[in-house]
Amino acid sequence: MKATSLRLWLPACLMCWGLLGACASLPNVNELGARLDTADTPSVHGKNGELSAARTKALFAKRYAKNTLDLQQQAALEEAATGVPLIAGNKTTLLFDGPQTMSEMLKAIQGAKNSINLETYIFDQDGMGMKFADALIERRQAGVAVNIIYDSVGTLGVPKEFFQRMRDAGISLLEFNPVNPAKLSGESWKLNSRDHRKVLIVDGRIAFTGGINISGTYSKSSLFRSRNKSSKSENDVGWRDTHIKVEGPAVQAFQYLFVRQWTAQDRADLIDADFFPTPFIAGDKVVRVLGSDPGGQFEIFKAYNLAMQEAKKTIHITSAYFVPDKQTVEALKAAAKRGVDVKLVLPGVSDSGLVFHAGRSFYDELLASGVKIYQLKLSVLHAKTAVIDGKWSTVGSTNMDTRSFLHNSELNVVVLGEAFGNEMERAFQEDIRDSVQITLEKWRDRPWLDRMQEWAAQWTNYWL
Repeated sequence: MKATSLRLWLPACLMCWGLLGACASLPNVNELGARLDTADTPSVHGKNGELSAARTKALFAKRYAKNTLDLQQQAALEEAATGVPLIAGNKTTLLFDGPQTMSEMLKAIQGAKNSINLETYIFDQDGMGMKFADALIERRQAGVAVNIIYDSVGTLGVPKEFFQRMRDAGISLLEFNPVNPAKLSGESWKLNSRDHRKVLIVDGRIAFTGGINISGTYSKSSLFRSRNKSSKSENDVGWRDTHIKVEGPAVQAFQYLFVRQWTAQDRADLIDADFFPTPFIAGDKVVRVLGSDPGGQFEIFKAYNLAMQEAKKTIHITSAYFVPDKQTVEALKAAAKRGVDVKLVLPGVSDSGLVFHAGRSFYDELLASGVKIYQLKLSVLHAKTAVIDGKWSTVGSTNMDTRSFLHNSELNVVVLGEAFGNEMERAFQEDIRDSVQITLEKWRDRPWLDRMQEWAAQWTNYWL
């Protein structure tokens, strides 16, 4: 079995263990906004600490149409739900597909002067993986501290010699929750808990996150933004994914989450460096950096559902692995029924048939409620993004599924404001143009074999 197949099927096989004990569950977030005790203004941190109430109000002073989110109210609700403050003074750059993202990350690595911290689900030994490994080794030999967290399931099939070469060069590497329990040193064996984050932090000044792993899978552009879409064949098209580059005070939040993840494993030495240099103002974006862990506070799940519950105009979601829990399904249906334009861009082809069919088992009730569903053509969809009312946006590693919300360590960035929201909307509309809409009539006319596969797959939702 190929490594990619193992990465996808092993979590589903954990069902055997799950059935032997009590299953964890997501918190009740129905009508979450009405149950939260919120402050008059959200907490916003800048390069010199928390901003005053007056300066915070000034950030949210712009008047928006009454039929869209009240950003100040939404920010206060989200802080009450997650316990995570906003951070002002950042520059955000939306990155489309693998080639653009890989180029930006390699450029940042090659320019590193102090530290490089990399956290990734997949780190393949292929052309792209070797390029990153070589760049990281070169920087370590130049005196830069380099630390890498890679997931044990995500790197199944990758030769141990690939990682040993980096260790021999002085890089400190940590295998997250090893599949082999003999590699543990005191921790309990948590095979079902995975590190699904994709994070790169350079010099404590630049951070990247999103859906893109370190793999040659992303070496080609998808149909998205292709200059010659008409000539693209299936063999020419790469995966469709999205990443974000963040510069400014918010990078400290990324760094904190990385260090916390490393120390929680308690197995390897973290090469120390100046991880938290003096913050600087890089732009005007206000962001919230949300990290969630199994058994934690479900920060990303709460933020997603709260934003959907509060949406007034639009909910536009792109999700690679769409196997939603019941509460998320109900939030999408309720929004559509109250007149919100709910559109989902989902895979038309997938690298995981089980996940693909499990997600499609929800199509009928969503379509019947007025949710519009589009399936991306040709490219394998791997992006995990959302934009709500054109001014609440999120990019990260979190899929719209129970595994991401309940079993994985994930990281998402929430960006507030219309400027970034407009960028997200343009990307979403382009994905729509490269997709086929699934109508309720067409859906109910699908073959019976598809129906049987969906019925069988939905019983594994919890473990996918």
